[in-house]
Amino acid sequence: MSGLVVVGVDGSASSLTAVEAAAREARLRGAGLRVVHAYLWPAMHVPLGPSPLGPPEGGIRNMVDRLVADAVERARGTAPDIDVGHVVTTGDPLTVLEAQSRAAELVVVGSRGMGGFVGLLVGSTAVHLAAHGRCPVLVVREHPQDTGPVVLGVDGSTAGEQAVDFAFAEAALRKAPLLALHAYTDWNAPLPPPQDAGMPYANPPGALAEEERRLLAEALAGHRERYPDVVVEHHVVHGPTREALIEVSRSAQLMVVGARGRGGFAGLLLGSVSQALVHHAHCPVAVVRGGDGPR
Repeated sequence: MSGLVVVGVDGSASSLTAVEAAAREARLRGAGLRVVHAYLWPAMHVPLGPSPLGPPEGGIRNMVDRLVADAVERARGTAPDIDVGHVVTTGDPLTVLEAQSRAAELVVVGSRGMGGFVGLLVGSTAVHLAAHGRCPVLVVREHPQDTGPVVLGVDGSTAGEQAVDFAFAEAALRKAPLLALHAYTDWNAPLPPPQDAGMPYANPPGALAEEERRLLAEALAGHRERYPDVVVEHHVVHGPTREALIEVSRSAQLMVVGARGRGGFAGLLLGSVSQALVHHAHCPVAVVRGGDGPR
């Protein structure tokens, strides 16, 4: 097996959509797929097996085995040529997925869940997994489409370099164009403050936009040579970052963002921008950590 994609499942419709997406990701990479389900030991030490008074197919463990079997079958139906394995374990689902991410090149989860993964990627759990997972995390919101560009959110920070690498690799795997988007406002661009407090910036007309275009070009420098077959479009937007990314996600097959940044992406995955993307993007969102995050 040349690589591993991990998908967390709980039996919900959202997690089964994630399974299908994970199977396609494994096929693209020539990797194996591991279906993972974790559950907490019930209160009062309820037996995991069937009750003596109930049907033999009852009980928590039998229910878990069925939902994992359904997920494995869904994965094999989506990509029959990949190697599919599964893990069922007791424990906190988030902790289990973090541990699984250490051996994976991608972890895939749905945006909604139930049972063992209740609330997964809603609120603080999303932030924690994306901030502490040891590989990129792919959040599948709606049924993904296989057309349209891969969209890369760029802020020019060192922490975002891993996301740039990942986005180019994904575009090459999918044989899709790459739309690199950088959004800025007059007040979050890294330029000197104005001499006149009544003016946004004391710069010649057009200087701010030119600086932002240069920042985007520098962030992509070197990658186009490594991926000569990827068609790249630069898109610099004067406006709020969240709105720009959500709008462009309507026609995208994948959104890629870094876990932390500066400027238009300040506090990404530690504040409102990340939550807006996880909750409102119209395509899957890949969150890529910098530094000691993804390999």
